[in-house]
Amino acid sequence: MKRRIASWENGHSDPDDFYGPLLCEAFGLSAAELGLSHFRGQDAALLDAGYPASPEAAITAVDRLWRADLNGYEPLITAEPSEPAWNEASLRWLVAPEPSFPDTANARGPRVGLADVATVKSTSDMFAQLDDRFGGDHARHSVIQYLSRDVAPLLSGQYTEAVGRVLFSTVAESTLLAGWMSYDSCHHGLAQRYFLQALRLAQDANDRRLAGSILSAMSHQATFLGHYTEAATLARAALMGISDVATPTLRAQFHAMEARALARTGDIRACERALAEAAKALDSRNSDDEPEWISYFDEAELAAEAAHCFRDVNLARQAVAHAENAMSGSHVRSDFFATMVLADAHLRADGPTEACRVALDALDLGEQLKSARCVAYLAEFRQHLAHFRDADPVRDFCEQAAEHRLWIATAENTAV
Repeated sequence: MKRRIASWENGHSDPDDFYGPLLCEAFGLSAAELGLSHFRGQDAALLDAGYPASPEAAITAVDRLWRADLNGYEPLITAEPSEPAWNEASLRWLVAPEPSFPDTANARGPRVGLADVATVKSTSDMFAQLDDRFGGDHARHSVIQYLSRDVAPLLSGQYTEAVGRVLFSTVAESTLLAGWMSYDSCHHGLAQRYFLQALRLAQDANDRRLAGSILSAMSHQATFLGHYTEAATLARAALMGISDVATPTLRAQFHAMEARALARTGDIRACERALAEAAKALDSRNSDDEPEWISYFDEAELAAEAAHCFRDVNLARQAVAHAENAMSGSHVRSDFFATMVLADAHLRADGPTEACRVALDALDLGEQLKSARCVAYLAEFRQHLAHFRDADPVRDFCEQAAEHRLWIATAENTAV
């Protein structure tokens, strides 16, 4: 038996159908939380992209999600996003009554104060900086480990309602980060589930601004995955749901997300109206009144969103003009995306020479990024570049690009 346990611990084998359920019962954990990937039927609730019905259900759901992710539960890591889940979550959040809060007086966990919440906030901010600089694949596992081992006990602890609201808001922001990092790693079903849990936690915290930003993130992902109607609906739900408390920067972000979705549908007029509303809102902002977590959304970020839009509606010259104004110099991954959009726009407007020069800049910029989403942007450009494969600038570019890690990562699916 000792040899068998050692084999399980070392990852050489999984417990069989007899020992697996016994271990789950002994530890009081699900198969997913123990990393037992072959007991799929026992974890249908975990794989369901549902919206938690109560604060207590949200605590249980997000804890199980962190544990399963940390243990590499393959059905969850590889899960597909659920299209109905986007609509259900936005509707349930929009019509939700005034949030109630769980009574934690009899909880067995630790006593939680504002100092504990501040620690979570500072730690999450550090991880957010790493994500921005090195991509979602760099420290995603470390984030989940921190949330599962350090933050989950706080949610199950003892706290006053006032502390609890701040705790839930902070954990919602941290879970949103986990969602963004999972999205950047192209674990799309997992990312969607993190966004859903973050939205529920923000609802229970009565943090409507953060909830709106989470819906905006969901819209961003839906557009990336080709669900344009759902993406536009999510952006509109964000704007509608917090219209009385939305700051100018938040309104700008929501309009920009709507524009991104509309561009993909080919509705140029509606897209341009949404972009105009975004620019108008951003012009009226007062940085002192904005949540610090939305401070990244500035003129450069809006220019990047506009560049995406005009590229997608085949207005390449306008895409070039906006992309050239989209380099922040302080957000590596965002600058990579903007530079790749600029390269793609140049390819459509001017041909391969300038496009290849800009794409090399992007490759240099992205050398430190571990991001499946960055690889996807580059793979799309590589597909477009294939139409010019016999041009001298393209051959020269491919020789120089061959040494770059991100370019190598696109080689399996695309040939130039």
